[in-house]
Amino acid sequence: MSDSLAPYLPYLLALVLPPGVFIVLLLVGLRQWRPRRALGIALVLLACAGLWLGSTTGWAWVTQSFVLRVPPALGPIDLDELKTQAKAQAKGNPTVAIVVLGGGLVPRSPDYRLSDLSATGLQRLRYGLWLARQTGLPLAYSGGIPYGLPESVTPEARVAERIAREEHGTALRWVEDGSRDTRENAGRTAALLRQAGVRKIVLVTHVWHMPRAQRAFTEALGGSGLTIQPAPMGLLPLQTSHLAHWSPSLPGLIENRHAWREWLALVLGY
Repeated sequence: MSDSLAPYLPYLLALVLPPGVFIVLLLVGLRQWRPRRALGIALVLLACAGLWLGSTTGWAWVTQSFVLRVPPALGPIDLDELKTQAKAQAKGNPTVAIVVLGGGLVPRSPDYRLSDLSATGLQRLRYGLWLARQTGLPLAYSGGIPYGLPESVTPEARVAERIAREEHGTALRWVEDGSRDTRENAGRTAALLRQAGVRKIVLVTHVWHMPRAQRAFTEALGGSGLTIQPAPMGLLPLQTSHLAHWSPSLPGLIENRHAWREWLALVLGY
């Protein structure tokens, strides 16, 4: 993505993601109601169904599971294996590392009066720190200045470094602060960790972002021999039969927007 297109991206996404895409479809259906009544009715009904389903956590779970095909969360066996690997590398240079991908930056928080991570970024950092405590593995954070923000803004990874140190008493082993999107996250972080002798990455990001993040890291790593173990977070519970999961809600709308956005990015090869 170029900096010239960045200011327009929120408006474009508003038209192609829920609920915007269904509102547009509804307006088209109403416009066709009189000249093409059958088509108009079909479009209106489709828009209404989309508005309803696109705001439910049940449909978001279906999209994540069968469209994005997200990997499962780390289980107790996975954590035990990572602990064993951490102990094996305790006396030498680390060959396994946790990598947290940035999730957004607040240039200046009105609460703290300094740069802060977005809610998404904070969730990823917190999970990465928890994994580091559970396994003993070193931690990296990848995230620079997002598109559209001035170069004077503090890079996201530097904000994460401060929060980890001041609020959690943990130091990040690696800080990659030059990337602006997922592809750059992968390319810059892979180069940084290869130089450090790391052979395995435990990749932390939200579940809906994981398929695209895995693809980017796989492409960046090429034939280097460095492997990836996905550690997705924010998975939805498997309770699609419960009525509440098929009722519109704000969490449902947010999860569907994320899932649709990631699917669109995968299709477009972004």
